[in-house]
Amino acid sequence: MSEKNPERKKSARERLQQERELQKRREKQRRTLIVSAAVVGVLGLALVVGLIAANAGKDGDGGADSGPLLAPAGVQGKDQLAIPVGASDAPSTLTVWEDFRCPACAQFENAFRGTIQELEESGQIKVEYHLATIIDGNMGGTGSLRAANAAACAQDVGKFAPYHDVLYMNQPPEPDDAFADNAKLIELAAKVEGLDTPAFRSCVQEGRHDAWVQKSNTAFQNGGFSGTPSVLLNGESIFPQKGSERISPANFKKWVQEANEGKKPGTERPTPSPAASAS
Repeated sequence: MSEKNPERKKSARERLQQERELQKRREKQRRTLIVSAAVVGVLGLALVVGLIAANAGKDGDGGADSGPLLAPAGVQGKDQLAIPVGASDAPSTLTVWEDFRCPACAQFENAFRGTIQELEESGQIKVEYHLATIIDGNMGGTGSLRAANAAACAQDVGKFAPYHDVLYMNQPPEPDDAFADNAKLIELAAKVEGLDTPAFRSCVQEGRHDAWVQKSNTAFQNGGFSGTPSVLLNGESIFPQKGSERISPANFKKWVQEANEGKKPGTERPTPSPAASAS
């Protein structure tokens, strides 16, 4: 009996050791699975982001059916893709890339509209608007393209700024492609004095500036921007922050004041010339 007890104790120790080793292996396998799942999740997210970026504005890339490239009146900048608002000789330039279906763009515009208008009207800044159609590419539909074309039609008669504001103040929910309906865009034009004319309606309905909008969206895709809105003051990103400071109306005014120190306000306000007619 006394000889068997040590053997039993040894067997018990061995079983305990085996169980501990088995537990260690199971724990190692569990950690490996967790890490693998995390890696797969990150790669999956990267793939989704890549697909979104790749598909951004896919419905607005242009093609054989996009027609002749007719730029709206008064556009400026590289490839004539910027719609200017404000004094051309203003000491600072605010560059804004936007999509009329983009909820974050509406939030930015509705929160900063008064501040931007105050600085623009006082000659402190000029604004250069660039139009994108990434929501069409991400969610399907044509509302981004249709609204951007209508805004370009408004630019032809010097009504871009007020119509731009009307579109953002009446933006539908992101999944609702209401702006794809030209009748809706024409209905909203009635909110801008003097805009709802036969010429404007024709421009909207025929998609006169579709190819130009698509070219602008391609420039956005190739520009290295992270999304819309992309807002730059004199070429430096300020949305959602500039350096360590978050954007706010007060900070925005401060940044413009610092950039304009010692410089005169702008006074030159050119009027858009008539746009070319579609052939």
